[in-house]
Amino acid sequence: MRVVLDTNVLVSALLFPGELGRLVAGWKSGAFIPVFSRDTFDEFKRVLAYPKFSLSVQEIEVLIEDEVLPFCEVVEIEEELSGVCRDPADDKFLTCAISAGAGYLISGDKDLLDLGSFRNITIITAAAFFKVIRFHAII
Repeated sequence: MRVVLDTNVLVSALLFPGELGRLVAGWKSGAFIPVFSRDTFDEFKRVLAYPKFSLSVQEIEVLIEDEVLPFCEVVEIEEELSGVCRDPADDKFLTCAISAGAGYLISGDKDLLDLGSFRNITIITAAAFFKVIRFHAII
């Protein structure tokens, strides 16, 4: 199952142990495949470099190379969306999900969550996704 994670969820899952860390365990176990587009991956790398995270360039490279790249897919964008989300910066996550054929977009962003779904993509919180996964006994 392909899943798009918004940047805040992805960064939190990787950097802060706790509930969201289960997402990392899920993709490492093969329960789902995190999917990126060039735009979503570039944003992810840019956010990891924020001073508040105090990560060196080498730490960022190791995190990406060890924890993300071996488990993810990068998709080419087939259809560029605009104006779907209240925040135009969020459209890239829907664009990625559509191009990937993803079933889920995991987010904590109210603007995205308010959509609920778009085309065949369910937009849910990580907590709701864990319930879906548990229901299917994947992790």
